[in-house]
Amino acid sequence: MNIIIFGPPGAGKGTQAKYIVKKLKSFQVSTGDMLREEIKKDTDIGKKIINNMNDGKFVDDEIVNKLLEKIIFDEKKMNKLIFDGYPRTLKQAKNLEKLLNKSNQKIDRIFFLNVKKDDIIKRIEKRKFLEKRTDDDANTILKRYDTYMDVTKPVLDYYSKNKNFHEIDGSMEIKNISQKIEEILNF
Repeated sequence: MNIIIFGPPGAGKGTQAKYIVKKLKSFQVSTGDMLREEIKKDTDIGKKIINNMNDGKFVDDEIVNKLLEKIIFDEKKMNKLIFDGYPRTLKQAKNLEKLLNKSNQKIDRIFFLNVKKDDIIKRIEKRKFLEKRTDDDANTILKRYDTYMDVTKPVLDYYSKNKNFHEIDGSMEIKNISQKIEEILNF
């Protein structure tokens, strides 16, 4: 089963993806983690990524798509992918669909964790302290949230027409969100 979990920065996508991965013995595809790994390695790609992130922008689609292609075509991971925070743009959504079609896969469920800006700010401030994340300062958070809401609206419109699309109140407690996802996935 392939699943997409999307929502604004700090919505809890990673937490829920990890939960589903454990339940389904799947693989988490976190573009954020992949990008942070490139930054950690201090590659040329990593330097481009950090500049975009610090400016509150999304990373170039071409970079993300190259990193994803390796994962999608990995035979051990086929039909066991939990996409955490991807796609963020309509172009990425169409690219994902194309890559999955080429590999005889599809998206089985789509979860949108909908969270208000004020709740996001509180969560990210807490995450910054607990996880020591350098990309989580207040100004960057606000830019990333606003950019996300602007850029992702077409993705939301695109997926919301799908019968496997489920919008979940992401401001609920973690366990309640997990329970809602369990009910939808029937496990």
